[in-house]
Amino acid sequence: LLTGVLAHVSQRAQRTADAAAARRAESLAAITDLATALADHRRAMWVREDLRLRGADWEAARAESHATRSAITAPLLRISIICPELTPAAQAAATAVYGLRGAGSETVLAAARERAITASDALVTAAGTALAA
Repeated sequence: LLTGVLAHVSQRAQRTADAAAARRAESLAAITDLATALADHRRAMWVREDLRLRGADWEAARAESHATRSAITAPLLRISIICPELTPAAQAAATAVYGLRGAGSETVLAAARERAITASDALVTAAGTALAA
């Protein structure tokens, strides 16, 4: 009887550890995907807005920025579901990247880019803290 109970407890502990490891791996993948999508969109928006501010043809850059913005949606949703404690930082990072749109000057665009980088870095820091816990 004792051997059976010990085996059951051991199996349950292993299942719990396996589930925690799977959740951590899934969280890490979602965070990585979002950080990548944010960086891609930030770059696309920089190119798009720089072309627009210089008066150049920015139609192709506009199409690319639409694709990169769309790529943010899925990992942002996954983080909201898997790691709700990271949702505020993830939303702030996405909002900061979206803030590059419609910059009135090169200076404003550069400042918006710096805010977006800072917000993305804050997300990564918060994710590191959450995953280490």
